[in-house]
Amino acid sequence: MELMDAIRQRRSIRKFEDRPVPDEVVRELMDAVMWSPSWANTQCWELVQVKDPARREQLQQTMGKGNPATKAIVSAPLLFVVCARLKGAGYYNGVVTTKFGDWFLFDLGIASQSLCLAAQDKGLGTVIVGLFDHDAAAKAVGLPEGYEVVAMIPAGYPAQEVKAPKRRPTEEFLRVDSF
Repeated sequence: MELMDAIRQRRSIRKFEDRPVPDEVVRELMDAVMWSPSWANTQCWELVQVKDPARREQLQQTMGKGNPATKAIVSAPLLFVVCARLKGAGYYNGVVTTKFGDWFLFDLGIASQSLCLAAQDKGLGTVIVGLFDHDAAAKAVGLPEGYEVVAMIPAGYPAQEVKAPKRRPTEEFLRVDSF
């Protein structure tokens, strides 16, 4: 699949076929994460692939009220909990160097997008989930101190077709030389 096709066709998928994803495909998704750019190559991402049904149910209990991805936490063939190692991205010699502090959200956004585009290329659907109790999710996956849960990404073969939402035309967001 061409890159722009993957970008244009990727949708947030919340319903999946009951079909396992081969381990080789999972390795290819992780390869996409591995090659994602990051602040000073800190690679501050840590992913937990959650297979255990009981742990998935624990994670489902952390979901925010009305979150449309709640069922996908337990029903998707794959579930990744995307975590950040703190005080690496955006730091030099232990000192934060950016106006926005720790840069982990930016780096994990890139890594998550890489995973989702690689999944699209392999015929999989994904949804990046952010509305949940992050502290409870961290406890559910046994996250140690110095790390944060940032997102959960259910993935699998789509059981639904989702139409593209309306996009803003370039002329509405691109400014040249000044705002």
